[in-house]
Amino acid sequence: MPACVPAHTAKSARTERSHPPHSPPRRPRRLRLAGADLSASVAVFLIALPLSLGIALATGAPLRAGLVAAAVGGLVAGRLGGSPLQVSGPAAGLTVVTADLIQRYGWRTTCAVTVLAGLAQLALGCLRVARGALAVSPAVVHGMLAGIGVTIAVAQVHIVLGGSPQSSVLDNLRALPAQLTGLDPAALAVSALTLAVLLTWPRLPGRAGRLLGRVPAALVAVTAATAVASLTGLVLPRVDLPSWRSHALAGLPQGPVLGLVAAALGTTLVCSVQSLLGAVAVDKLVAGRAGPTARAGRSDLDRELLGQGAANVVSGALGGLPVAGVAVRSTANVRAGAVSRNSTMLHGVLVVIAALLMVPVLEFVPLASLAALVMAVGIQMVSPHHIRTVTRHQEVPVYAATALGVAALGVLQGVALGIAVAVAVALRRLTRTRITHEERKGFHHVHVRGQLTFLAVPRLSRALHLVPPGAAVVVRLDGSFMDHAAYEALQDWQRTHTAQGGSVELTGRRTGVRIAEPA
Repeated sequence: MPACVPAHTAKSARTERSHPPHSPPRRPRRLRLAGADLSASVAVFLIALPLSLGIALATGAPLRAGLVAAAVGGLVAGRLGGSPLQVSGPAAGLTVVTADLIQRYGWRTTCAVTVLAGLAQLALGCLRVARGALAVSPAVVHGMLAGIGVTIAVAQVHIVLGGSPQSSVLDNLRALPAQLTGLDPAALAVSALTLAVLLTWPRLPGRAGRLLGRVPAALVAVTAATAVASLTGLVLPRVDLPSWRSHALAGLPQGPVLGLVAAALGTTLVCSVQSLLGAVAVDKLVAGRAGPTARAGRSDLDRELLGQGAANVVSGALGGLPVAGVAVRSTANVRAGAVSRNSTMLHGVLVVIAALLMVPVLEFVPLASLAALVMAVGIQMVSPHHIRTVTRHQEVPVYAATALGVAALGVLQGVALGIAVAVAVALRRLTRTRITHEERKGFHHVHVRGQLTFLAVPRLSRALHLVPPGAAVVVRLDGSFMDHAAYEALQDWQRTHTAQGGSVELTGRRTGVRIAEPA
């Protein structure tokens, strides 16, 4: 009979094994901050600070709203998001949308729309549809960013010249000749200095240039312009950061219901698509980075959408700009060697500290310098690399329609126009099938170029019936798709032709349905 061990004895033995008598007591887990995350957070903070103020200036929002969005993007989206190394905050891609909302509904309603957009993102994240955003044609996304970039650049030109921007791209272009005749030399000089430093700082030669290049060009440019403006006594409009006690929070949305719903959906679309595509791009950067990258992990797109939604709810409620993943800061974070989400969160902490303690310093910054910085960002959004890519894939009409639509009509209308053109191009490619027949050296060649669908069946039948009974035929299929109607038409003809003593050889890329060749 096996021996029985009392229950309390077994329990006691397990307790002794779990807690050896001479082992030290377990200590609670502490937050470990890697040195790479600390240095990366400082680098991202130095980029985020001037850009956040510049984007707030470009939208017409209170300048503190940019700092609020940067802090919330780092702390909330950085902690809850599914892309550990993506840095979120006020994005240049949202400038046009936000500026239009402020002009139509005012600042407090714009904050409420940001909250609604965040709630919509939370709902989409719960439905786990984040992957669906990646189905949008890259040509539409690149065209949207290009159109936004043109809109930003044209508007900021007026501030660079010492004036004020108009409400639309066309109005800004019409007012540009008058602005050129009445430009402010001081504003133009500060803006030119900012742009010159932005262009030359990353290209400094030698070892010293490599060392100095670690300092963000945006920070150096704004600092240099501020120092020159202060030392020379230039009279210029500067950053005005009123007390936090007068900071405006979100209010109840006021305006037509359909207009507010469309505004919330437009903000949701731009925020979500930019953040999700940014997360995918960050994954590619991390995968190509030298050294160990496993600690960062791959992005969970549904969780990223939830994190972005939570950040927009908090940012809007606290009177901040809409939040999205930002390519410039995310790229800097990865290249600075960040290994976890701690770098993103710490950058948000640094923004909070700056917003509370650095107000006297920030108020020396000329608005013309921030405008030049944002104008440069807008110009960079019209990427030559993207243009070459869409040209190579023959999607220039989609790119151009989206960019022009965004610049002339607005973001939501431009994206809708781009999607419509993308669908039309896809349908044209699907229905554009070229079928030729020729005879060479005793063989009949039937060549099918393009997708073989039921729309091309009549032309396929005419080409196949040009082949005499009993002849040797080579049918070349160079499409990537063939529907059931085309498959049956080709198989019936093949069966009839071989019964008449002919031979059929199928070549080219295999289509979706395999066609049996004759024995």
